[in-house]
Amino acid sequence: MPPNLRRRTLLLATLASASGVHALPQKPLSFPRDHGAHNSFRTEWWYITGRATSGAREFGFQITFFRSRVDATQAMQSRFAAKQLIFAHAALTDLQGGKLWHDQRIARASGMADIKGTAGMNAAQASEADTDVRLRDWSLQRQADASYAAHIAGQDFALNLRFIPTQPLLLQGAQGLSRKGPDAAQASYYYSQPQLATRGTLTLQGKTFEINASQPGVAWLDHEWSEALMAPNAVGWDWIGMNLLDGSALTAFRLRDAAGNAVWAGGSFRAAAQGSEPRIFSPAEVQFEPLRGWTSPQSQASYPVLWRIHTPAGSYTVKAALDQQELDSRQSTGAIYWEGLSELLDSQGRLVGRGYLEMTGYADKLRL
Repeated sequence: MPPNLRRRTLLLATLASASGVHALPQKPLSFPRDHGAHNSFRTEWWYITGRATSGAREFGFQITFFRSRVDATQAMQSRFAAKQLIFAHAALTDLQGGKLWHDQRIARASGMADIKGTAGMNAAQASEADTDVRLRDWSLQRQADASYAAHIAGQDFALNLRFIPTQPLLLQGAQGLSRKGPDAAQASYYYSQPQLATRGTLTLQGKTFEINASQPGVAWLDHEWSEALMAPNAVGWDWIGMNLLDGSALTAFRLRDAAGNAVWAGGSFRAAAQGSEPRIFSPAEVQFEPLRGWTSPQSQASYPVLWRIHTPAGSYTVKAALDQQELDSRQSTGAIYWEGLSELLDSQGRLVGRGYLEMTGYADKLRL
């Protein structure tokens, strides 16, 4: 079987219907265990986005590792059975150059030893004990001091970054159980780590840029795992994770049907003050209003790159720092989506934060 067809066959095997899936129980998340992989769940990802400067240059970056359980192979005894798939996406937005650079990886984990922490035939690894995800020469690891180290060697760019927590974890939803649809089974376990101080180097076309020592970058980490994330009539989602300049953190999302109507919505806001409890948003409290669109010359998909988003924490404008931040991941996850560095403006038009906007399901219905 040709490699591309084999990848597609393995991917399609992970996209089995979620019918019969039961609602996830609300339970306390336990750390460091829940920083690690959850192999019995269908879908999982570790996701870091952020902004950094080097001299006068400004960059955005994205690193995502996905783990997907292949239902059709779970009962197989062969050590060659692909029971888990590991995907990874990475991107670097060069604002001065006006270009997004991105790359992707995919490998199978053929047995439980591979997924628990010993790199297998295809060098795919996701530890259950703590964050330690590797795909050949790409890795994301949580260190003994609670920082994260990421090493990505993509085509034409590289990321060697360290992310240092400055705030406690932010549990999304009901203490980490986040509803994603009208059916209680459409939910995930989900936490964020906003306001990560970022140090290290970015390399672009052989030139290395060191992040300004006097002005560390700021990043956002999401870790999410689920059995059934989307309602059947949802085609994709719109999501923001924003680090505010005053140290606050804002999340807002909506799942969207083919007509552009919200199937479900939610989010959170946590003030910067020490000990602040997050305000968790109900579906009726979040509204996404598109203001300007951009059409990709590659996929012909049209994305709103300027939004007004209404939340209980305030109404904000979200503005893409660069329109062309579409990622074509058809060689790994099979999807085309938009993911990019964006600015957060308050109701007076003042810059109050920066972060990432993600939009899926515009080129084609997203399947998880």
